[in-house]
Amino acid sequence: MTLIAQISDLHVQTPGQLAYGVVDTNRLVAQAIAQINQLQPHPDAIVASGDLVQHGTIDEYETLKTILSPLRSPLFLMPGNHDCRANLRQVFTHQPFSLSPLGHLSYAVDCDPLRLILLDNTHPKKKAGWLDEQRLKWLAHQLEEAPQSPTIIFMHHPPFLTGIPWMDRHQLEGERELKALVAKHQQVERVSCGHLHRGMYCRWAGAIASAQPSLVHQGGLELRPDTPSQFVMEPPAYQLHIWKNQSLISHIAFIGKFDGPYRFSDGRRVTSLTHN
Repeated sequence: MTLIAQISDLHVQTPGQLAYGVVDTNRLVAQAIAQINQLQPHPDAIVASGDLVQHGTIDEYETLKTILSPLRSPLFLMPGNHDCRANLRQVFTHQPFSLSPLGHLSYAVDCDPLRLILLDNTHPKKKAGWLDEQRLKWLAHQLEEAPQSPTIIFMHHPPFLTGIPWMDRHQLEGERELKALVAKHQQVERVSCGHLHRGMYCRWAGAIASAQPSLVHQGGLELRPDTPSQFVMEPPAYQLHIWKNQSLISHIAFIGKFDGPYRFSDGRRVTSLTHN
């Protein structure tokens, strides 16, 4: 069994700041890290799929580094549209992208038997995602290099429509080319993304594409076409991807203290891991 925890959209700020004047992102992220550290067994890897900080400043990345430092599992970072590649690279000098000659911060990690591809689809001047010819060629090479390895592609911006009008106003540029490429490679189990602050799944390019909740605030589920972009303080959450018996299963795990667990057999509280 292989465990991959995916956290996303942390929006960490310098101490004392609230995102949008509302959200204490630093406190929420710290709570999430403490809860993930309690997982047994520990994840084999943790992927943070973008929007690591709010404004992309050096000070924010230094704060992020401190908050993430207690993690007990290997951590792999990638940027989102709120991030600054240069500052991210400057602070996190031990990440695989730190010495990369690429203009983008894409890289691959082998987490036996899984192959994790972290594809940077951000553009410094665009809110929407963007994949140019260089990045698509890089991805093609990564997929051709290990055709037998079950693969998860991590990106910040999802490649699919959500059905939520305010979310769908900005489309991923290069989506058609990406879809055609992924459809050629049956080893791709999942295209797992952040950005939208909401859990969702769809069939895409012969695989499953998904977005995941944020560790801090969630995108509003508002289906009317004339509504503005908005967030709600639904519970923070992350995804735990489990590779077992040649299959990838993904769980949404909520952050916080909730009542229980109770046994289905008699309603009594579970006090031992040996109880069923």
